[in-house]
Amino acid sequence: MPSNKSVSDAPIVQFRNCRILRDHKLQWEDLWVRQGKILNPEKLFFDEKGAADAQVDCQGRIIAPGFIDVQINGGFGVDFSQETDETGRGIALVAHDILPHGVTSFCPTIVTSPPSVYYKGPYISAEKKGAHPERCLRSFSVGGFSELLNTYGTLDGVSIVTIAPEMEKSGEVIKQLVKRGICVSLGHSVANLSQAEGAVNSGASFITHLFNAMLPFHHRDPGIVGLLTSDQIPAGRTVYYGMIADGIHTNPAALRIAHRAHPSGLVLVTDAIMAMGLGPGRHTLGQQEILIDGFNAYVAGTHTLAGSIATMDMCVRHFHEATAGCTVEEALEAASLHPAQLLGLQHRKGTLDFGADADFIQLDDNLNVKATYIAGEVVWSSLAI
Repeated sequence: MPSNKSVSDAPIVQFRNCRILRDHKLQWEDLWVRQGKILNPEKLFFDEKGAADAQVDCQGRIIAPGFIDVQINGGFGVDFSQETDETGRGIALVAHDILPHGVTSFCPTIVTSPPSVYYKGPYISAEKKGAHPERCLRSFSVGGFSELLNTYGTLDGVSIVTIAPEMEKSGEVIKQLVKRGICVSLGHSVANLSQAEGAVNSGASFITHLFNAMLPFHHRDPGIVGLLTSDQIPAGRTVYYGMIADGIHTNPAALRIAHRAHPSGLVLVTDAIMAMGLGPGRHTLGQQEILIDGFNAYVAGTHTLAGSIATMDMCVRHFHEATAGCTVEEALEAASLHPAQLLGLQHRKGTLDFGADADFIQLDDNLNVKATYIAGEVVWSSLAI
């Protein structure tokens, strides 16, 4: 039966004695939550004459928006790229098991796979395929966007597609994807800077794991990396770029260079595979066998990195430590606000602004996650609540 209870009658929870990440600063303020949304206390007090029904003492901890991982291939024994009738259950398992790591939203990603898997993204360079099987790579040089539809199907539910912008007809395909509200990311590519700039002018807005699976920076032609300081980006547009800050994929010096060049576009991603949360040994990633050796994930029999086994909270801590000049606020926003902005969700995700979804985390001063909340309800906690 639907409830007759009005919004103003719903219980209000006040989180007090905390530092809230709001307006790019940690501020000593209380956080007010009702019906899964963040409340404006002034309207509550003066318009509704309301008060808290319950209080949570945060004991000086940080409250930040929940982390958003826009590139995760699986974890905890689940590979999103495997053909299975249990896909929904696998996503639910990962969604549950990443809660201790502060992730409240994520985009399940599928690595290059046979067409049957996609129909239920492989337009990348064979030279920079990384862990993607070459036999499954495709081209839209003949059919253009129609070829992409033949591979992916209707594109229902697709949020991000990675494309190598040097491929013939890539501009046409990018425009059609953006027209459908899909974020186009540039990666697994040997594109030069001019090709990358052309893709951005066609609507591309993201770079897949910067520095990895692309041409290295060169002073005469910096390639895709050059987009971070390009003067050919359309006015009002931001190019975002993913970084796997796991201490393996990117040297700390490279992290610092990227952050100092373009801090507002940095998006932390895990690129995690099914072995995240599991022990060493052999696992899978799509059609490939993967060997976990320490914190490294390799395509079996090679030294090619194949995703990571890092969790998002690990990436946030490493990024903060490795970049030295990066503030706590910047590290947290790189895993929350920036991915939300990339996906166009910044009005309700990745922020603690009034009216936003009450998806947030409590952290200690060392950026260890202590509790995770979705829609204002605690879904994981190591605290005595």
